[in-house]
Amino acid sequence: MSTRTPRRHASTLPMTTTRAPRPAAALRLIGAGLAAALALSGCSILDEKPKNPTTQYAPDPRVPADPSWPQANWQLSLSAPNAARMIDSLRIAVRPSGDEIQVYKGAAWAKLPSSMIEDALLRTLEDSGKIAAVARQGSGIGADYKLVLDLRRFESDYAGNALPSAVIEINAKLFHNADQKVVASRTFLQSTPAASAEVRDVVAAFERSLATSTHEIAGWTLVSGDAHEKTHQR
Repeated sequence: MSTRTPRRHASTLPMTTTRAPRPAAALRLIGAGLAAALALSGCSILDEKPKNPTTQYAPDPRVPADPSWPQANWQLSLSAPNAARMIDSLRIAVRPSGDEIQVYKGAAWAKLPSSMIEDALLRTLEDSGKIAAVARQGSGIGADYKLVLDLRRFESDYAGNALPSAVIEINAKLFHNADQKVVASRTFLQSTPAASAEVRDVVAAFERSLATSTHEIAGWTLVSGDAHEKTHQR
């Protein structure tokens, strides 16, 4: 007689058990994934904060008032300029050709371009003595008008030339707060050639472009508001 090996019932067959990862191990895996993601996100050449800037630049022009500017008896609020992140960056952008955007190595702005523009314009209007009151939006003053700015360009541009120019392009809209109507709108474009391709000369060109843009926007704001005050019915 042959001896048969008894078959095992399905419930008695060996089973492989897969354990869930321990909480500590899971946290380590999540942390590693986050670190990898952050490392990848830091590869962009147009990140807001430069990695290891050697020199920071802070253009800070003082713009004198034009005697021809009208005397405004109304109040103005100024909002921070709107801008895309790649434009409003601490990195100093340069356009060597066409659609190519790069940044200057070892150099950075001390503050964002939008802050440079807002600060310069606010100081110019305050120091001009040509307006009853001007303040940043949200400061609490009862402003009659509101100035809204859109920053379109803030870059060094070669534009096919041997040396770059500091280009600043801003669209400005003046709103009458009582009825929220646009009183005036204009785009300001300023391009100042740099003395050389060195960063310090490019920054000097930016300071001149910023001074000219500030002067033009301040004067235009006062003239436009004054013209509206003379024609609209309260």
